[in-house]
Amino acid sequence: MKKALKTLAVAAFWLIIWQLAAMLAGSTVLLPSPVETAKALLALGGTALFWQTAGMTLLRVAAGFLLGMAAGTALGILTAVSKTANLFLAPIRGIIKATPVTSFIILVLLWLTTNLTPVFIAFLMVTPIAWANVREGILAVDGQLIEMAEVFGLSRKKKLKHIYLPALLPQYLAACTTGFGFAWKSGVAAEVIARPAFSIGKYVYETKLYLETEALFAWTAAVVILSMALEKLLVYAMGRIRK
Repeated sequence: MKKALKTLAVAAFWLIIWQLAAMLAGSTVLLPSPVETAKALLALGGTALFWQTAGMTLLRVAAGFLLGMAAGTALGILTAVSKTANLFLAPIRGIIKATPVTSFIILVLLWLTTNLTPVFIAFLMVTPIAWANVREGILAVDGQLIEMAEVFGLSRKKKLKHIYLPALLPQYLAACTTGFGFAWKSGVAAEVIARPAFSIGKYVYETKLYLETEALFAWTAAVVILSMALEKLLVYAMGRIRK
């Protein structure tokens, strides 16, 4: 109860700040109030278009996230067991991490369709996160445990189950939660530029273009709420898996 009251107090404080800023702006075009944004969000949530759009965005992000986790896992294992592979592939990971996502979006638009661009961008942002975490998890395995397993003649399957998986699981779950956040943000950013049909990013761009600020704030609030809800759901699922 105390934690809930503190959360409500913090939320109320920032809503008051937002309300005061909106009053000082004096125009909904510049800054709509929390009440106006909430009304626009409720109106938006009552339409089939909103849920269809949110579903398509989630589908693109989820596809990129799953592909990125799969590729990152494979690359993490490969670069952990082979120093040569790590030597040649490590610069790619560094380039992906250092290059602004906007540059990737514009480049990818030259090669892929508008529908596939957000998927590929989400994939590209998740891959190095999973890659680094899986590699670090494997390298962090205690060498003495491996020696002991070899002395007692444990099979590869038992080594994987009792030594590698317990060491790797915390890193992998962290990669999942962090990677999904990056996939969601980068996927929506790619939609803003690529503007595929039925995408949140497309409507964010259009509401900004036509100065429909209340709708812009409503779509942005929807992005934040969906992101927080999905992250909570993922953290809960990861916790269940870990137990």
